[in-house]
Amino acid sequence: MRPPSVDALSKSLSDIDLPSPLLVEAARIAISNDDPDSAREEAIKLRRALLGPVINATGVLLHTNLGRAPLAYQQPSQATNLEFDLTTGNRGSRNGHVANLICKLSGAEAALIVNNCSAAVILVLAALARNRPVAVSRGELVEIGGGFRVPDVMAESGAQLIEVGTTNRTRVADYQAAHRLHDTALLLKVHPSNYKISGFTEEASVAALNSVGPPVIADLGSGFIDEACHWLRDGRPSWLRDEPAVKQTLESGAALVTFSCDKLFGGPQAGVIAGRKDLIAICAKHPLMRAFRPGALVLKALQDTALAYLRRDGDSIPFWRMAQTSVADLETRAQSLGVGTPIQTMSMTGGGSLPGEEFPSAGIEIEGDVSENLRNAELPVIARVRDSSTVLDLRTVHPKDDAAVAKAIASAI
Repeated sequence: MRPPSVDALSKSLSDIDLPSPLLVEAARIAISNDDPDSAREEAIKLRRALLGPVINATGVLLHTNLGRAPLAYQQPSQATNLEFDLTTGNRGSRNGHVANLICKLSGAEAALIVNNCSAAVILVLAALARNRPVAVSRGELVEIGGGFRVPDVMAESGAQLIEVGTTNRTRVADYQAAHRLHDTALLLKVHPSNYKISGFTEEASVAALNSVGPPVIADLGSGFIDEACHWLRDGRPSWLRDEPAVKQTLESGAALVTFSCDKLFGGPQAGVIAGRKDLIAICAKHPLMRAFRPGALVLKALQDTALAYLRRDGDSIPFWRMAQTSVADLETRAQSLGVGTPIQTMSMTGGGSLPGEEFPSAGIEIEGDVSENLRNAELPVIARVRDSSTVLDLRTVHPKDDAAVAKAIASAI
């Protein structure tokens, strides 16, 4: 029996939301496998491989694999004043809009927006210390996700790494000795946001390092903007007690601070360099800046996030809305789902931030591992498996998605 034509088989898949070339590809794969009946399955595989929405029921607020900080943002289909000065009618700077807002939030003299925090660190080192020594504590030579390491980032920037201190104890005197011996251009402090060293430890503070001489660059990574937490109803939560903030780090004397925008800041993937105006100007003129500059979509999303901070409206930033939701509200929602067993559980920030910190939450537990069935739902639900049970933490689920979660659970079991 002859197999159906590719054209006929692909047309039979027209109810699947994919453009014709991808339906043709699914048909060809099925025919080449001598299994024309699998064409629909192949088409669904192609659709599910595309970037699309999922429900994060893991309890990890900044899940790196799920896009870190979720965004509530839409871009209208019209032109913007990205690089146009509406006052003078002349060309403007794409860096001015949101950078000015970051300065208001952090107290920085100036700021610069780039693609991510790694780009921010590379740009600072390349612009201010190429072919010159930079002192870093051995306890801060961190590796972030994907195998990227601070020594490798420094090497790519052209700066020379000078290791000081030991893994667990680094003193101001270590930086002073390095500066005397090597005439260091910068002192780089890297906040170990994805691990903790405890016990017999010591580190030099930003304030203490100001006495050494070279500018102090503080890479905070996670993007906690201000210890005061004016945007939160109940102020600073206990799980942020040890997290350094951008505003206070600059006040303590850091020349520049670098941080991510898609972690504790709660915005899109981007990186910020904030601090001294003269140093920011040097970074802005470096050739790498053109390669690292973000586009209008990222800048507008970041601007919306910054404006929410200035309005002290933490609930309009999805990350902070999730973080502020009371356990009582989560328990009520768990009961209302009517499927599974309501339980108390623990959430965490994730995204390489606040290692080991957890806070109370609530959700649903299902006996056995049904995580694959949940992923196969029309709107995929991502849960976690614990002790041969599947746990769905509602802290990371938007209330409007509760019905979809209940439907996915009912189908899964």
